[in-house]
Amino acid sequence: MSFPKNFLWGGATAANQYEGGYLEGGKGLSTSDVLTAGSHTQMRQITWKNEATGETGKTPMAFMGGDIKIPEGAIPAVIDGEYYPSHIATDFYHHYKEDIALFAEQGYKCFRLSINWGRLYPNGDESEPNENGVKFYHDVFDECAKYGIEPLVTISHYETPINLTINYGGWIDRKLIGFYENFCRTLFTEYKGKVKYWMTFNEINVIEMGPFMGGGLLKGDKQNVAQAAFHQLVASSRVVQMAKEIDPSMMIGMMVGYGVGYAGTCNPKDQLALLEGNHMSHFFTDVQVRGYYPNYKLKEYEREGVTLDIKDGDLEDLRKGTVSFIAFSYYSTNVVTLDESFDHGDGNFSFGAKNPYLKTNAWGWSIDPAGLRIALNTLYDRYQIPLWVVENGIGYADVVEADGSIHDDYRIDYMKKHIEAMDDAINLDGVDLMGYTPWGCIDLVSAGTGEMKKRYGMIYVDRDDVGNGSLKRSKKDSFYWYKKVIASNGEDLSEEVSKDE
Repeated sequence: MSFPKNFLWGGATAANQYEGGYLEGGKGLSTSDVLTAGSHTQMRQITWKNEATGETGKTPMAFMGGDIKIPEGAIPAVIDGEYYPSHIATDFYHHYKEDIALFAEQGYKCFRLSINWGRLYPNGDESEPNENGVKFYHDVFDECAKYGIEPLVTISHYETPINLTINYGGWIDRKLIGFYENFCRTLFTEYKGKVKYWMTFNEINVIEMGPFMGGGLLKGDKQNVAQAAFHQLVASSRVVQMAKEIDPSMMIGMMVGYGVGYAGTCNPKDQLALLEGNHMSHFFTDVQVRGYYPNYKLKEYEREGVTLDIKDGDLEDLRKGTVSFIAFSYYSTNVVTLDESFDHGDGNFSFGAKNPYLKTNAWGWSIDPAGLRIALNTLYDRYQIPLWVVENGIGYADVVEADGSIHDDYRIDYMKKHIEAMDDAINLDGVDLMGYTPWGCIDLVSAGTGEMKKRYGMIYVDRDDVGNGSLKRSKKDSFYWYKKVIASNGEDLSEEVSKDE
């Protein structure tokens, strides 16, 4: 039993949590740039400034939805004394050569990163791109090519240009389809021959749970979220077709946050609740792979009075612009039950009862390697197209020892068991799996809480929750372990770690 010879081992990041370079090189403000550091309650605050009066303030924002209210005439702005994690993050903007060299040392076959929309189009609605931004990503992709690393690029990853939010309402406005097409046309033409693998939206389903983060929405009601999601789906289908025209060798995939649910009991009501949860999990993949809205979603909209504004050609675009692969994030599983005797918890949008058979990390995320095998089988059985695990990992408050070493055996154990689950899915179940890019291969800011202490990386970055630190990079034990795994193409998963250079 072994992984395919062309299996793409690597790691995953996102510009809004990793890149930094706030406003450098002509970059514009994005939605992530106006969010202050979060907390365990998963509340953020959006800042605003009234240009007429000079007044500034902060508006609490429900991270999981709700409406954002910004005073008339105000625009989001930074406020002195507040900490904004995305502004520096862990500073890939100034450390990209060093970081890519470290990824190459581990033996990466691919590196997942995202393009910061506002770096290429500062306001999102310009007709021509910012050349400094275009050059930056040319430099990044050239550095990857130097080491034979294939970029896997997320086109939009939780960083809608703030101008598109304030002046258009985010993806509620159909004009964003055209702005996004213009953005993508620049990407596909500029980086033709340098980037083969693309994903149109990160965790596109998150717009239903976090509409500001997922779609730059100020209004999070069902009608507006449904219309915004439709616009994103149409936009995705159009750029899939565009990419095929510009460079037929490109592979365009979709990316979804995927969680496996278990019914808490054999009560038929629990089973029906699980069925409804599975519909929510599969809606976006159904549209982007099959090319049409499933009946269960249309009936849901009918019940709730949601009416989509569909223009001529939209449904045809959905049909024609289906994706070549499904990429997904997998962290944990949840339990669906109406039985109130179960303990309840949450972790990264996965709300449900706690599973008594599983351990959790300090943030309440269940650790379930078998769930990854179930996820792979469920998706492959349903769609029969290649899959890619593009996020998977565990956050821990790593400790730096006196000698500078970082012993993260818990991360090694987590990754080992999940890689074994992928191995079983490939070799026992026949799943077509393209690659594995664990989340936060290098430490970055948590999207869920704005923290640094919830670390995912195999490379430690010296930075804390309030922005202190040298940004020095250090190798954790997991760095050396994953290097061995890649070198053996997944055959050597022994937990012994050798730091011989």
